[in-house]
Amino acid sequence: MHAGLEVAQIFRSAGLAYRAAHDGHLGLMQLKVMTAIENCRTAALGGHVEACEDCGHWRVAYNSGRNRHCPKCQGAAARVWLAEREAALLPVGYFHVVFTLPAEIAAIAFQNKSLLYELLFKAAAQTMLTIAADPKHLGARIGITAVLHTWGSAMTHHPHVHMIVPGGGIALDGTRWISSRPSFLLPVRVLGALFRRLFLTGLLALYDAGRLFFAGNMAALEQRRAFLRHIAPVRKKRWVVYAKPPFAGPQAVLAYRSRYTHRVAISNRRLVAFDDRGVTLRYKDYRRDGPERQRVMTLPTDEFIRRFLLHVLPREFHRIRHYGLLAGSARKDAIARARALLHVAPEPPPSDNVEPADHRPPCPCCGGHMIVIETFVRRQQPRAPPQIVALTRSHAP
Repeated sequence: MHAGLEVAQIFRSAGLAYRAAHDGHLGLMQLKVMTAIENCRTAALGGHVEACEDCGHWRVAYNSGRNRHCPKCQGAAARVWLAEREAALLPVGYFHVVFTLPAEIAAIAFQNKSLLYELLFKAAAQTMLTIAADPKHLGARIGITAVLHTWGSAMTHHPHVHMIVPGGGIALDGTRWISSRPSFLLPVRVLGALFRRLFLTGLLALYDAGRLFFAGNMAALEQRRAFLRHIAPVRKKRWVVYAKPPFAGPQAVLAYRSRYTHRVAISNRRLVAFDDRGVTLRYKDYRRDGPERQRVMTLPTDEFIRRFLLHVLPREFHRIRHYGLLAGSARKDAIARARALLHVAPEPPPSDNVEPADHRPPCPCCGGHMIVIETFVRRQQPRAPPQIVALTRSHAP
């Protein structure tokens, strides 16, 4: 295994040739993502020098580009996001529900990302809220946190939405909390049928409005008859809605959120090697069970980059969204009402005196506190070695 191998190294080594080979076929957002990943935590973005207050050990820390597609930038972003939403957790079971587009529709979505991903969110959320409000099922207003993923484990295009849903909701008249059964939230076949109807209705409306784009091997779908023939099989096919068992408590919900909310197409941990053969990576083959599910594949470098860039999102597209009780400005009041109905003490107000968390790693030599002693701007390197003698704490009696 190649220790410390990163997507950024692959882009820096092969990105220039890839750009040249695909000149005119890469979108502006794809080019920006490549550049952001290549520059992340390098002198190109500037940085600072940190030194330990106790032993004087120093290190250079380059700035992060904070691009949402960069594997290195998501850890800090996830921690901040989770800290802001921890107060919204309720003392109930939480369910994990997944809505997936059939392959025939995913192919259309690839050429119409912004419109079809938006429709995927809308149809999935409306499905959950509608069935949950039905007195035949739960009869309550529920809350949803939804996260869009567009990849399978092998980085192929596979758009689906993960939802984290509390096991229950507020009664439609607002007078009580209605809990779901311990291991059952809503019937997945009913969810799948409504999801299919809502999505296909929205898809046909977009087509009739002339808002869908078709090119390459899908150009024939510009003709209405061909389009209807393409989607005909999925009208009868069962659309997959998958509901996992509930999480084992609020901390498990937080752990799940930290894994899924800010995930990108591939993490650096899954990279095994990068050499003349291409990029070797670990992936899961969901057609297999047990130890055989964990697999290793080698992709030509160009194919690895192509697959990574498949998942660049449209500009300003939000891939984490909240619905129902968790939506928008009403979330704070809805959570407070839910806590009251569950007879749970309200969250204490945040203190103005709390210092912001220091996310800098401790000193690798003594575990001491690192402080910034020098900063440098883009495209510059720090002075080396920095002057740190005066920094070290005096331990004289």
